[in-house]
Amino acid sequence: MPTIEEVTDDVPDNKPETKEKSYDEMTPEEREVEDAKLKAKEAAEQATLPYQWKQELGDLDITVPLPKGTRARDLIVKIQKKKLSAGLKGKEPILEGELCKEIKIEESTWTVEDAEFLYIHLEKVNKMQWWENVLTHHPKLDTRKITPNNSKLSDLDGETRGMVEKMMYDNQQKQMGKPTSDEQKKMDALKRFQAAHPEMDFSNAKIS
Repeated sequence: MPTIEEVTDDVPDNKPETKEKSYDEMTPEEREVEDAKLKAKEAAEQATLPYQWKQELGDLDITVPLPKGTRARDLIVKIQKKKLSAGLKGKEPILEGELCKEIKIEESTWTVEDAEFLYIHLEKVNKMQWWENVLTHHPKLDTRKITPNNSKLSDLDGETRGMVEKMMYDNQQKQMGKPTSDEQKKMDALKRFQAAHPEMDFSNAKIS
């Protein structure tokens, strides 16, 4: 008795897998779209936090909304070198955890304003580094996208300002897939050497 073979509509999927582009491989237009997506994602994540914060290279400020009529004596605020907690007495802390980086305790302060806001000022130990977040378990920011306030830059001494501007330039170059200032110096030095020694073959030269 002849057998009947089952016919299926399954067709082998021979489509090549589409590899997602890295940021360096994107066009300027694609990077702009990607940056906008990242900014929107970060804004949504930050909006879920029970506080708002902003930073400069040397310090950061946190604003915590409180019930109307709150006084300083109603709060428990603990500022440590690598930890922070703040909240109303007898209740769970509003924020508590390990700080992103170390702070200078003696220069960090807190105060209650308008009986409804807790302001916390933290002075950074490392004044050449952006923080990804206030507490390590909270959503992170992409620090490569942060640019310091020009008025704050003018407050820095010449050497420090130069280092900050170099860091900003190098970050921008990396985002565009271009060489950093140090890499550019090496490339320029190689070009000068090539010009001085045309008889030598530099086709396999690598810059590290």
